[in-house]
Amino acid sequence: MPRAVIVREPIDTRAALEKIKRPEDGAAIVFEGVVRNHTRGRQTLYLDYEAYEEMALKQMEELAAQALEQFKVRDVLIVHRLGRLEVGETSVLIVVASGHRGAAFDAGRWLIDTLKRKVPIWKKEHFVDGAVWADGEPFPAEIPRAQGSPHGEVASK
Repeated sequence: MPRAVIVREPIDTRAALEKIKRPEDGAAIVFEGVVRNHTRGRQTLYLDYEAYEEMALKQMEELAAQALEQFKVRDVLIVHRLGRLEVGETSVLIVVASGHRGAAFDAGRWLIDTLKRKVPIWKKEHFVDGAVWADGEPFPAEIPRAQGSPHGEVASK
């Protein structure tokens, strides 16, 4: 069973959680990355996610394997959605099942932080007055007005 999936349809969190949980688990944690309606005081209209899919899936599977070994959790599932996402929709889901909550929380936090830093998935935030490729962290206030790129520059309309 794959521990990493890339989808283009809405993510079904409940189904993913039920797929992972087992009677021997004392903890099952869920992290949902959700499209919010603002970034640094600008109203977000929607997001577009793109990826180098083959590499992203490979790296997500590697992260899952690392989490299983490093945190001694029983199972993990990472689901990332691509395409246009509206405010309120889930863009990334991480589910971790473990005998104990501490390991599950630690693994979940490590998975999302590492995924955001290392996996080739890019997010373009669309605003009323333009768009920006974002790296998962708030972009600096002094972003120059230039053609957009996955390196964090603003693309003016």
